[in-house]
Amino acid sequence: MRVIVIGGGIAGTSAAYHLAKRGVSTTLVDASRVGQATAAGAGLVFPWPMPWDPPPMRDFALQAAAHYPALMRELAEDGQATGYRVVGGISAGTGPERFDRELALLRELRARPGYEGLGEVRRLPRGGPAELFPALADEYEGVFVEGAARVDGRRARDALFNAAEERGLRYVKGDAELVAAGGRVTGVLAGGEELAADAVVVAAGAWSAALLRPFRVDLPVYPMRGQIVHAALPGVRTRDWPVVRFSQEGRYLLALPPDRVVLSGTWEPWAGFDHRATVGGVLEVLSGAVALAPALVEATVAETRVGFRPASRDDLQLLGPVRALSGAVVATGLGASGLTYGPYQGAVAARLVLGEDPGSDLSAFRPDRVAPAAGTPPERTGPVE
Repeated sequence: MRVIVIGGGIAGTSAAYHLAKRGVSTTLVDASRVGQATAAGAGLVFPWPMPWDPPPMRDFALQAAAHYPALMRELAEDGQATGYRVVGGISAGTGPERFDRELALLRELRARPGYEGLGEVRRLPRGGPAELFPALADEYEGVFVEGAARVDGRRARDALFNAAEERGLRYVKGDAELVAAGGRVTGVLAGGEELAADAVVVAAGAWSAALLRPFRVDLPVYPMRGQIVHAALPGVRTRDWPVVRFSQEGRYLLALPPDRVVLSGTWEPWAGFDHRATVGGVLEVLSGAVALAPALVEATVAETRVGFRPASRDDLQLLGPVRALSGAVVATGLGASGLTYGPYQGAVAARLVLGEDPGSDLSAFRPDRVAPAAGTPPERTGPVE
């Protein structure tokens, strides 16, 4: 069997890896576009579903929660550096009653099957979050969850690609165009060459819709621009700092070694593919971060990243076959949760092209489903990156 994967982000490289590992003849086609979400994302990993999450996502999320650490161990044993590390996570803010309720909920969830990875859950008193993440204001209290992790999206993507290449993956750089005959995909035109295939995984992120448009398939995915700032704290060792989420403010902070802190990104649904770091966007990021972590006022602005999250118009991922084009499987639409669920989404896409059981009900994620009209993106749902 010959499979082509379009898209070199976290979902696409995961699909390619899982296929190559099975001995499938696999080609990855990627245009290396500026603004790829995987390359820009922050990397907060908290895959366990909450009671308020959409019901179709819960089974998938629990499967992803089990798959993630196993995949990262597998890659590490293969000699690949993934940038993945379990550092714990803090839900921080003010208001003791809110965190007492959150503690009770997380402890109740931890007792359920599939939530074992949450690990220890404990209450942090006023000043407790600042002890673990010293840049925070002393006024915050919160809840600590041992199992939360961080991942460097670029390194994880490269690890999947390298491991797949070692197993025979072929790589073609260039824009892709689907080729079909008789209502079935037959290959991909890329780099001036027509590549034959028995199946194609469309995992091109926010650019996926353009690939299916010639076949009158309206994928409900659009680019959600995010501007993210990396700050450096010279002389401060941030390697062991946990990830921090501020649910009331819709923001997060995430530390990377040796001395970096990633500041919560913007949400810009109307920006299209405009790859600019704007004054307004950077101001929003910096002012929001300093309000939560005053020590960052002395930090160095090390880097600004701009990425296009593949957001769906009904806030559900796109994962499954396309009715109008047999042999095509779509894997995208995770929005700000790409680095959390992308590795498992890619693994499921690989199963689908091989005709195997995906492991959960994917009917709600059909990529050619009826969704809100273009130009009416959903409201922001959370700060996951």
